[in-house]
Amino acid sequence: MKLSLDVGTIFCYDCVMALRKFIGSIKGVNAVDVEEGKVAIDFDPAVISEERVSQLARDSIEKLGYKVLD
Repeated sequence: MKLSLDVGTIFCYDCVMALRKFIGSIKGVNAVDVEEGKVAIDFDPAVISEERVSQLARDSIEKLGYKVLD
């Protein structure tokens, strides 16, 4: 399953790597892609819920100083 979050801005390389490292290390998350103002997370809903992935991603993005656009 894939979750896509609109962030509206381009992440710096270090921020992209930090997101991939943190979110990608969560059990059930298969891949994290950041491009064109979006963060796309591929995950296994049998292991982790979409709500949990969304909350962890939003928290991580905001800690890096970016905003998730709803």
